[in-house]
Amino acid sequence: MASLKKAKEVVSAKLPFSFRPDKELHPEDVRLARDYVAAYWSKVQRFHPKDDESLLGVPKPYLVPSYREKTGFDYNELYYWDSYFMVQGMLDEDHKELVNGILEDLMALFERFKVIPNASRTYLTGRSQPPFLTTFIFDVYQAYNPGDKWLKEAMKLAQREYETVWMGVKKPNERLVYQGLSRYYDINHLHDLAEAESGWDMTPRFDRRALNYLPVDLNALLYKYETDFARAARIFDDTREAARWDDAAEVRKKNMNELMWDRIRGLYYDYNYVKKKRGNVSSLAAFFPMWAGMVDDKQAAALVKALRRFENKGGLATTDALPLGQFVLGSMPTQWAYPNGWAPLHFIVVKALERYGYHKDARRIAMKWLKTNLTWFNDEHVFLEKYNVVSPDKPPLKGVYPSQTGFGWTNAVFERFCQDYIDRPH
Repeated sequence: MASLKKAKEVVSAKLPFSFRPDKELHPEDVRLARDYVAAYWSKVQRFHPKDDESLLGVPKPYLVPSYREKTGFDYNELYYWDSYFMVQGMLDEDHKELVNGILEDLMALFERFKVIPNASRTYLTGRSQPPFLTTFIFDVYQAYNPGDKWLKEAMKLAQREYETVWMGVKKPNERLVYQGLSRYYDINHLHDLAEAESGWDMTPRFDRRALNYLPVDLNALLYKYETDFARAARIFDDTREAARWDDAAEVRKKNMNELMWDRIRGLYYDYNYVKKKRGNVSSLAAFFPMWAGMVDDKQAAALVKALRRFENKGGLATTDALPLGQFVLGSMPTQWAYPNGWAPLHFIVVKALERYGYHKDARRIAMKWLKTNLTWFNDEHVFLEKYNVVSPDKPPLKGVYPSQTGFGWTNAVFERFCQDYIDRPH
């Protein structure tokens, strides 16, 4: 706690450098911000090994997205996809125990509930969040080398999650609904709650009818599961099992390209399987297939060309600008949309670009995002949950819950981009 107070005091003092957004960033420019991030993690670490009213017990300490004193909106629960992104800034020896523990907590929740819940609350067990479990497992496997026996057991659990939750065909997991592809879902079978499972709550992507859509990002994540299962099988010298998962991934890719790929616009779109047509909202979800390694070189080039739909002064907007704005009478505010930018989506897009060799584009996007975060931090001494990338000096568009400061995945992606693009300049 004292370290955080000290970091704030240092930042509150006159900054010892003249940071200009139009100039290259140097280690000294980001030092205070990184000190703040490092000191912040102790504020959002929790340990609840036993159930406490609605808060579910998990075996190891974990991180919550944000902490702010004296507010009615606070976090004490572990979130699924937030956790994956929060560890991206701490895959090092200093955080080994915490990172491994968070993964163990997610797996423990699956063992208990046969789903990794949206978050560790009794009332959030009826849905999940975007599935990053196999990616998390391989991150830990590569960073800490826990051994092939550990990998085999972890992947067995991930296969159970894949089959039970994401390939389920009836309540409480009615997600596999059309042509081998899955949707977001909630046990209450309500569109808005299924949209909450997407993590994009709320967004114009699904037109308030999330149960009717096959989402690009979800199915790209499941393609990643299938290729990760094949990768693991090859590590274990099980060529037959690897071939089985390669085939499953190939079928998913074929179906996604048939239903979701728009050759003219050079983007993937969510597919409304009830109306048998693609949605019309261009969003950064289109880059998940590229991140997952699913696209060919021609598609990758088209996606890079389509970046201009989203790229603004402060980074990437979550969707392109809708002609009539983001508000429709009677609808919820859509914070996962233009003009807002979000850290996890910047991470996915930058990693997608790097994967296909577009290093210059990746660096440009990462640096824009770093500068947006840093400029706000230097003025306000906090990181935000999301940013207005169209007008970075203005607050982001509000959502259905209060805008948060802190903020777990913003801090983590900021630190990770500093590691990748400032500590190791290209």
